Amino acid sequence: MTTGVENSLKSVALFAGLPAELRRVYEQRCTWRSYRRGDQIVDCNSGSRDVFFVVSGSVRVINHSLSGREITLADVYSGDLFGELAAIDGGPRSASVVATSETWLASMTPATLCKVISDHPAVALAMLKRLANMIRASTSRIMELSTLGAHNRVYAEILRMARSNATTGVVACITPAPTHTDIASRISTTRETVARAIGDLSRQGIVSQHRGSLIVRDPSRLAGMVEHFRSE
Repeated sequence: MTTGVENSLKSVALFAGLPAELRRVYEQRCTWRSYRRGDQIVDCNSGSRDVFFVVSGSVRVINHSLSGREITLADVYSGDLFGELAAIDGGPRSASVVATSETWLASMTPATLCKVISDHPAVALAMLKRLANMIRASTSRIMELSTLGAHNRVYAEILRMARSNATTGVVACITPAPTHTDIASRISTTRETVARAIGDLSRQGIVSQHRGSLIVRDPSRLAGMVEHFRSE
């Protein structure tokens, strides 16, 4: 077990609407396990159907193109979950998952997940909202792939990261700074293209690097650039 981490689902947003005594019932039905950075948690070719809750740490959901290039679909952090699609519909895994830090997970069988959803409307509504957000995010990415060039997709991805990180005033700090390879795997381009695009933003004073962080100094200007290219 990861030091200092409880076998508790209280930090998981899906269970926020459950009373503590009910939540503990489902905690007892979970399997708990720790993973190190780089460990594979789910193989898309496996027959597993469990859903996983990230109690602490972080994981990355990935797939691979026919040529073997890794594609990042999402990063999942403490309080969130993954693997719910296979648990709900019984279909095959749609992606693989690897730990990106020391991570403590709870896994739940499909039968238990379906029971908690059917027995507790608050959980069902939370799951519906989560699935709706996934569809919205996927739609946005599909539109970007269809309408934006590679450089502009880099701008859009950096803007997305900036908005999801803590912001002080008008400056956003993305910590740790994403690698060029990480960004490229998210938006279907090369790391060389990412390097050139970030270089362009740096020369314009929109972004800079500082102590392992990527600083977005003018998020509003970056947002304006992205919207301009989307409207063309």
